[in-house]
Amino acid sequence: MNKGRTKSLLASLILATIITLLCALDVFRSPELWLEDTLYQQPVYVPDDIVIIGIDEEDIKEFGPYHSWDRTVIASALEKLNSDPEKRPAVVAVDIQFSGNMDPASDERLVKAASDLGNVITATQATFGTKRTFGNAMLVVEDYFAVLNYEEPYKELKDVTTQGCINIMYDQDGIARHSLLYVQPEEGKRVYSMPFEAARIYARSQGRTIQEPVTDERGHFYVTYSGRPGDFYDDFNLSKLINGKIDPKLYAGKIVLIGPFTTGLQDSYITPIEKGEMMYGIEVQANVIQCLLDGNYKHKAPDYFQIGALWLVCFAFFLFCYNRKPLFTVPALIICEGLSIAISMWLFSLGIITHALWIPLGLFVLFIISVGLNYISAALAKQNVTKTFERYVAPNVVEEILKEGTDSLKLGGKTVDIAVLFVDIRGFTTMSERLSPEEVVHILNQYLSMTSACVERYNGTLDKFIGDATMAFWGAPIKDDDAVYHACMAALDIVKGADELSAKLKAEVGEEIHVGVGVNYGPAVVGNMGSERRMDYTAIGDTVNTSARLEANAPGGTVYVSRSVVDAVEGRMTYEPLEKPIKLKGKADGFEILRLIGPVES
Repeated sequence: MNKGRTKSLLASLILATIITLLCALDVFRSPELWLEDTLYQQPVYVPDDIVIIGIDEEDIKEFGPYHSWDRTVIASALEKLNSDPEKRPAVVAVDIQFSGNMDPASDERLVKAASDLGNVITATQATFGTKRTFGNAMLVVEDYFAVLNYEEPYKELKDVTTQGCINIMYDQDGIARHSLLYVQPEEGKRVYSMPFEAARIYARSQGRTIQEPVTDERGHFYVTYSGRPGDFYDDFNLSKLINGKIDPKLYAGKIVLIGPFTTGLQDSYITPIEKGEMMYGIEVQANVIQCLLDGNYKHKAPDYFQIGALWLVCFAFFLFCYNRKPLFTVPALIICEGLSIAISMWLFSLGIITHALWIPLGLFVLFIISVGLNYISAALAKQNVTKTFERYVAPNVVEEILKEGTDSLKLGGKTVDIAVLFVDIRGFTTMSERLSPEEVVHILNQYLSMTSACVERYNGTLDKFIGDATMAFWGAPIKDDDAVYHACMAALDIVKGADELSAKLKAEVGEEIHVGVGVNYGPAVVGNMGSERRMDYTAIGDTVNTSARLEANAPGGTVYVSRSVVDAVEGRMTYEPLEKPIKLKGKADGFEILRLIGPVES
């Protein structure tokens, strides 16, 4: 028991450590992100305080190709939003870049429209890359997230608007789970994102403030999406706004976002809330704004804490599953998996992001391993039992029982033609009186090992040992088309083996042994005999009795067979009649007995 306990503790320790290392090294990163997106990113009710004015195909048909627009189109939209001072938006964010001067008249009109409306946010965009600088001791320092280029609105527009960065950041797997809170185009200068500026201005109009989320070293924070693609969009486009087809009451006092809303403008992204459909950049900005307004910020739990928890859970779970039946381990797996997922979602609701896949995956892998090990252990145990069983029962009988199952263990038998062999040591009782018990056992064990080996060599069924006698038969439980020949060959081998063993024993204990063998062939009842609690697979009937009587009359070193045996191997074995015929008990006169000499030489 102590040895088994030590093995289970050691296996639990090793496997828990391996699973923990694999998870800590992010080997399962892709499926982990998929599960986290499935659990954490669920659509909720989308408030109506964000209005998207999209630039779609209808606008392109009305105003011409997008790249040919001058700035009067957006100026017209801002003028329309300002047409009723009582119903102006709280903030207008334009997700379009206006870098560099174009037509002076349209530039000036856009500046005036933005200045008159007030609270307009214009877009800036940074280009990130790797920058190498020299640090202390002239060591090269590489910044993989350095701002290589930064585009701002032309000066006149910049002076009358608030700037907000519109960069949308992909994670390593190409999913936009995080948002950029700010960008630092130069030392000491921080420009916040357009969604943050829009949320801050809107919150200020509502008499409240926006708290900055905690970011990583690159200024990123996790975004909890509120809506899928299209959830924030009410089919308002730029041409409808300019043509007065949108009631000002619909955007009064709200956040208005203006930006591309068509595939042709190439401003769409894959998001964690809906990977099968691209989301336009202006919708991503709307989701980020809603996240900021709700203050629905999330931060990652420390990895060292999660690694420790993973190791402990895996260790305890495998220790429980080791060498235990599925009746207990399957419910344990289901309960632990469900509990782990529930805890991850509960912690997420509290603002804590955990590795949702670590524990469920670790438990499942350990469960599979435990099932495999238990199966192997059971197979080895079965093999050991089989080997042990074969020491008491003939191997072919064991094989038949294992093949047929418990049905083969019922009492009963069937009549089949079998060849039966009996062998006995001549004068064994007298010899036993001269020797010590240890010497008798020594002789007997070697003799019985020799006889059983001869029987098994010719695929016979070793029925039983009766003192110094051995009983075997051929033709059951496995059918043998040449049962008589095999029985005769086994009988001849036994006589030869007895002579060899006799020479050995003569040198060891000063005794010789000689055996008599009897072989008969005919019908017998073969099957399980005895009681339900103790049974024996054996053969009974006149054929068996006759074989025993043949053996009892055979002198040492001879094999007596019946006429039925000789007829079955006619032409393949040599034999001779007895000089003095013997009458067997229970047999009528004329029952022929012959002495088997050996196989016919080729």
